[in-house]
Amino acid sequence: MSSGKTMHLDVITPDKTAFSGDVNFVVVRTEMGELGILPRHADLVVALEIATLRVDLPDGTRHFMANFGGFLEIKDNVITVVTPNCELPEEIDVERAKRAKVRAEERLASKNAEIDFHRAELALQRSLLRLDVKNKA
Repeated sequence: MSSGKTMHLDVITPDKTAFSGDVNFVVVRTEMGELGILPRHADLVVALEIATLRVDLPDGTRHFMANFGGFLEIKDNVITVVTPNCELPEEIDVERAKRAKVRAEERLASKNAEIDFHRAELALQRSLLRLDVKNKA
């Protein structure tokens, strides 16, 4: 359990625990907009968007992660994020993200009726998120 000035955060994917530790502040994007969470926040369950997850640690450092949706629960000063994927900056391959961005943009610009535009939009969103998080590191 965390102290009164911090809260505990667990970021869990099907493959790993992307983050687990005490934090001072967390910022996520929900379907309703950005949400900043301080210690002793009211209990809450909310859906997350594909967006940057910001974490401020007790030592004063700030970290950014590429979070790919999912859900967030706050209960008893513990935040749990369950997500299909969450990548730390050191896990992001910039060249791969740039190639994915170009492919998605080409698909979106295509007039081909067989292109799944929703899937291409999501691919573009994920690639831009990866590049943004890597640039913030």
